[in-house]
Amino acid sequence: MKNTVKITSGSLKGRQIATPGGKTHPMGERERLALFNMIVDYVPGRLVLDVFSGSGALGIEAISRGAKHVIFIDNDSKATATLKNNLSVLGVGLDRAEVIKGDIYKLFVEAPNQFDLVLADPPYDNYDPVKIQILTRAVMKPGGVLVLSHPGEAPEMPGLILIKSRSYAGATISIYTA
Repeated sequence: MKNTVKITSGSLKGRQIATPGGKTHPMGERERLALFNMIVDYVPGRLVLDVFSGSGALGIEAISRGAKHVIFIDNDSKATATLKNNLSVLGVGLDRAEVIKGDIYKLFVEAPNQFDLVLADPPYDNYDPVKIQILTRAVMKPGGVLVLSHPGEAPEMPGLILIKSRSYAGATISIYTA
């Protein structure tokens, strides 16, 4: 299957999902597996926000590993259409997932602290750690976790504590808590 990625673990392990192509570049399977192994205890029963969601691979991994509900947000119409189709094909209903098309910085800047886990894998040409830090502090519950995929070293995130940071194939995955 062209332009697909595989879910790495959990109830949907081995299932293929489509990627929207274009500028969207989903995190590789090895990196996703490593990421979720690092946050295994933070996922079950949690409310998750997957920003810059693209194909939805990160949020779908969270659902596969027991997340209570995932809200996916992406600014690209093709990405959100692909994501909705992926959820439908996997049999993931509205009780477990919601897809929103729009600019994350405009949609959730006023959101109350409601998310246990924020997954952020922004396109590196749109990577702004200051905006991500401000957004995360606005939407994440106290004690919540941010997973950020980014180029280079882990950025300083005032108000957040860096738990772990690992580099994989030109990208770095950093995990912060509030």
